Amino acid sequence: MVQGLLAYALLVSVAVYGYGFLVNERAEQLVWTALLEAEFDHIEDRRALSPDERWSDTETLFLYGDEAASPLPDALRGLAPGLHDEVVFGGKEWVVLVREVDGRPWALALDIGDFERREIFVAASVLAAMLVMVALLGLAIGWGVDRLMRPMREFAQDIAGLSPDRAGQRIALPADASTELAVIADALNDFIVRNEQYVERERAFIDSMSHELRTPVSVIAGAAELAAAQPGVPDAARQQIARIRRTGHEVERLIALLLVLAKDPGRLARSSDWIDLAELLPEIIDDHLPMAREKGLAVVLDAPERCDILAPLPVVQAAIGNLLRNAIENSDSGTIDIRVDGGAVVIDDPGHGMTPEEISAIYARMARGGGGRERGGIGLDLISRLCGHLGWTLDIASRPGQGTTTRLDLSAARGARG
Repeated sequence: MVQGLLAYALLVSVAVYGYGFLVNERAEQLVWTALLEAEFDHIEDRRALSPDERWSDTETLFLYGDEAASPLPDALRGLAPGLHDEVVFGGKEWVVLVREVDGRPWALALDIGDFERREIFVAASVLAAMLVMVALLGLAIGWGVDRLMRPMREFAQDIAGLSPDRAGQRIALPADASTELAVIADALNDFIVRNEQYVERERAFIDSMSHELRTPVSVIAGAAELAAAQPGVPDAARQQIARIRRTGHEVERLIALLLVLAKDPGRLARSSDWIDLAELLPEIIDDHLPMAREKGLAVVLDAPERCDILAPLPVVQAAIGNLLRNAIENSDSGTIDIRVDGGAVVIDDPGHGMTPEEISAIYARMARGGGGRERGGIGLDLISRLCGHLGWTLDIASRPGQGTTTRLDLSAARGARG
């Protein structure tokens, strides 16, 4: 804003200065013409009255061509009749009026060197005054704009200082705040109040649902364990009981995942655990072996080195478990390879694979929060949201007929145990 006003002031000043220069030059032409024409007329009138009288030059005004003793200087020869400004000869600057007298060119020359020096001094003074005026105007504009914008900057700083995890925050304005700022602050404070009420309702809902969902899931899991421990349970029923137990554990992890998504990432460190992927992966594989055996699949884990990450344990279990379940559900036979590559868990399945277009469609659905079941598997939308929430990365690579490689990069959670 300040730069624009300064540019405008400078442009106006240059325009005024340029226009003044043109007006001054035109005025000079008129003055020199009137002066020298009047003097020439006087000379001719005196000559008509007294033909023998001769012109006497002054210190600044000279007549050339009226007699043999005062011929035209070389610089004046060939000049057309009329006024000629800023003609230089004899080491001086002249304004010259040329007129035909008795068929011969006469020239009346006025020394304007001193006038030109004064004119340059005045022009330089005006230019300097213009620049000083623009500089002072810039300082005044800058001071004024700073004074006008200071309340807005302080207001913006107060807004930037608001923290979403603190309640009771309000924007306070000084007593001399403008009416516009007061209107904005009142509207913002009203929004903050309504947002706090909304957050409180969501928090109460999440806490309530967490308890209400976990309790029946725990009851189901406990009942399944008791049922499996009863003697004489048929093998077919035992398999279904085991499936109930697995599903119960998966639901518990899914609840934990959803609760993580409802929390601020900065607060997750309080509920995070140090996890060694080398120890966790075998447990996750064991939970999914019955499902893999039903489809004639083998799950092979490349012996990983120790890899510690800091993250909520149920969430890591749910994320890796979902990816492994997707690999099992989208494969018919063969071997699923799992390995740890740096801070990433890589799963290679022998499934049907996908075309680049199908992979792009999966990423598009994940970006919209709707991964769904179709070819992408269960929970990819939640995993993608989880990755964005915790700074993880999910990559899918595949070729038709050659299986799919899924890479869950947990490098953002890596660290060393204290």
